[in-house]
Order: sequence, then structure tokens, then C-alpha cells
Amino acid sequence: MGESPDRTIDAWIESHASSGRVAFRFEDTSITYREFADRIAVAAAVLHRLGVQPGDRVVYCGLNRLETFEILFACARLGAMMVPLNNRLVEAELSTQIADSDPGVLLAADGFVSVLRAAAGGRTVRDLDADPFAVTDVAIPQYRVTPDATVLMVYTSGTTGAHKGAMLSQKAVLATVLNGVDHQDLSESDRVLACLPTFHVGGLNIQTLPALYVGAEVVLMRRFDPDAVLDLITRHRPTQTLLVPAMLDAIAASPRFSTTDLSCLRGICTGSSLVPESLIRSYLRRGIPIGQVYGATETGPTAVVLRYDEVADRPTSCGRAARLTEIRVVDSEGRDVKTGESGEIWLRGPNLFCGYWNNPQATQAAFSDGWYRTGDVGHLDDEEFCYISDRLTDVVISGGENIYPAEVEAVLSAHPAIAEVAVIAHPHDKWGEVPLAVVVTTQGQSLTIEDLRSWCIDRLTRFKHPQELRLVTSLPRTALGKVQKHLLRVSLNVVNSTPPPGA
Repeated sequence: MGESPDRTIDAWIESHASSGRVAFRFEDTSITYREFADRIAVAAAVLHRLGVQPGDRVVYCGLNRLETFEILFACARLGAMMVPLNNRLVEAELSTQIADSDPGVLLAADGFVSVLRAAAGGRTVRDLDADPFAVTDVAIPQYRVTPDATVLMVYTSGTTGAHKGAMLSQKAVLATVLNGVDHQDLSESDRVLACLPTFHVGGLNIQTLPALYVGAEVVLMRRFDPDAVLDLITRHRPTQTLLVPAMLDAIAASPRFSTTDLSCLRGICTGSSLVPESLIRSYLRRGIPIGQVYGATETGPTAVVLRYDEVADRPTSCGRAARLTEIRVVDSEGRDVKTGESGEIWLRGPNLFCGYWNNPQATQAAFSDGWYRTGDVGHLDDEEFCYISDRLTDVVISGGENIYPAEVEAVLSAHPAIAEVAVIAHPHDKWGEVPLAVVVTTQGQSLTIEDLRSWCIDRLTRFKHPQELRLVTSLPRTALGKVQKHLLRVSLNVVNSTPPPGA
């Protein structure tokens, strides 16, 4: 599809309106691209009647539903910004994000109206279940909306505890969509099953918007459920889907996983956290390759991609730079390291965000000469495939040696008594820091630090062995399954002495 520089992203839908194809299947509803285009026009008219102007913020809090996409494309037409809020946040967190974004319109659905109203500080919240969008005769001015206009503002997931609104322009959304189309070979003949929450760029931009860009069909789930996913695969026969590792694990653990016909799937994409090789192998045994997407809210997120035909040979890699993105691995001075050496991952491309809302200091710290500093540690092999080791802020520096928690976690997670594990730095008088293992045990199992050390003897060099153990009932995680290590440190009263990037 050719792109005119003055086209807003809602034009993607209109371009398929005469095709007769289905755009969405949602529960018992299906709508064609023509019907979806008409619904976008209604949503845009309603938002304009509510006073939305170019640059205004429109908040939405709810589960996955058609209105999510109507709001996004309506905002694109008006030159406004959609701000999808994480429906799993508590009132105080929502209040912080609402106060920061200062929206002109707040929309909620699926039972989240009361918490949003409590968090909104007296602002009016429209309940889309009680008061849905309806046809209005309000005419919409022909705003001059440029590709640089911010269309989507998503607050970072909170692995560091910070609330920062990452702004994605219309051209950035287009770039990440083109990255997604390219690496998944999406076409109008595809049918994708959309399971991830759409308050996150992963749920919106990795597969769902690329599918709509090419005119494919989207089967949208209101919320994830492993057996419901298997039901929808049986019923609708999708060609691709996108699942974070925790979802992949939940589906693989279902008794129905081995008996459900999955032959319609030519691949599943995943991302958001490191993917255990054992989990990838469990799907490969069913004939389903697991492609990967690496990136962040700030990168759209699609920046580094592992294609379906590459996973069998490189199951531990997250892939190579996507079509429109460049990658570097640098040392602490910003110099490129040698092939195979670890350093910080830097990314550059039109898919990058244009900054943090009202936070120029954080925006400046995020970039170096136009390159986005991911804060992740990794390396490239001689064919430019990328391997992620850990977060820069999570590295344990013990006696001058760098210990990457993900490496230790991979070894510990294979222990039969361990259900979940996270490794963080623990202060030590002699070594500065040592690895602390925070463990959720499997039901009925016990575990001691001596057990862990014994397990690691032939699996890890000695200085990487956990020196401390804490048993907990659960690990705090984001909506996409990332362990929130800053919350672990707070709950365990452990201070991380490793400075963050740019400090």
C-alpha cells in the first residue's frame, strides 16, 4: 500500500472499505471494513462534539473491544492523542497518569467506570456501555494533521516504577506497522487472533494494526483465557497470533493443548520478556514456530524481529533489526563493541517515540545522538542476530564481575522445586553485591540456599551462585508478565547499588 505523506492512519481502513472483507470478529459480532470505517466516522464526530481538538488527549480504560480501535483512528483523524490506560492499575496510579496527561475526554467500559471516576479528580467520565457512540450530525473540520502529530501516548509499563507517557507519532505507528507486516509476511488473506491487552503497544502495534493495514481479519478477545484461545483457534482457524511467554506457558499447560488442531497456525509471535528455550521447543514439537519481537513502548515496539523460519536454528535470539530499524551494541562510553561482546542495546529508526509527555529531562536521557538507549544488555553474533542478557539496571556487580540475572534465573527455573524465580542484587560487605534468588516454590516443595548452591555447582561458575534466598508466594508482574524487580527490592528492603542508565 503506497503512503501519501498527508494521509492519517485512519485512511488505512477506508482503503479496504470496498473489499467486502471482515475487519473484526468480536464475540458474536463481525463487522466489515466498510462498517468499521463508518464507526470510526461516528466516533470522530462524537469526540469532536465533546470538544476534542488537535493535540488533545482522549483517555480510555477498559478491556479489549471494538471501541478501542474506533477511538484510536478517530483521534488520528482529529489530530488528537489516544491515551489507553492499564486497566489493572489501582486508583492512585490511574490518578497520577490522568493528572499528568490532562485529558479533555475520559472514556471507560467493562466495569472500570467507577475506578476511573474516583481517579479522575472530578472530571467527567463517559461510560461506553451505558452511553455508546451514536450517529451525530456534527460536521468535522478538515484539520491539517501531519505525520509528525502524536496519535498514541502510552505510559511505560512500570518495571522501574516511573510513570512516563511515551508519545508515538502517526509516522512512528506507520513505521512499526510496516516492520510488523514485513517480518510476519502479513497479507489480506491472514486471520490473526488478538489476545494481548490493547492498552499496551504490543497488543495494538505488533500484529493487530499491521493486520488492519493490509486488510486482514482480526479475531479480537475481550480478555485472555487459555482454553478460550484454543476454542477460538478451533472455531476461526487463525493463521497467526501473538502471545507473551506467560500466555504461551498457560496454553501449553492446558490438558487440551496436545489434542487441539493447531495446523492453521503458520506461527506465533511473542515478546515482552525473555522466552525460555524449553517453552519454544514445546511449540516446535507441535509444528508451530515461535517468532519474536524485541522492543519497548518507546520503539513502537517492533524494532528487532526473529522470523518464523529462523527460530529453529536460533531459539535463544530475539532476531535481527527490523526492516526500518537500526541496532548497535555499545560500551559505557557509547562505543561499538566487538561482535560477541556484551553491551547496551541502542536502536534508531522512524518507529521511535518522539519523547515523554511533559518530561524533557527524561526524553534527553533516553537518547544519545538520535539513538534510543534501551537499558538492555546484549550482544550480536557474526550474522547480526541479537541476544538479550538482561536489564542494565539489573546487572549484579560482584567483586568486579558482571552477573546477568537472566542467566542465573534460566538455571534456577529448571529446579523441580521452583515454580517462579527472580534474581536481584543484594548488598555485600566484601563483594559489593551478590545474587539474591527470590523464589516461589512448586506446591508441596521446600527449598534452602544450600539446595540452590548444590543445583548450580555443575551449571554455573561459582561467583554466579545465589548467596541469598527469599521465599515468596508470588512475584509482582506487569500486565504483560515482566517481573517488577523494583517492587521486589522495596518489599524485601533491598537497595540496588547499580546506577541506572544516564545517572
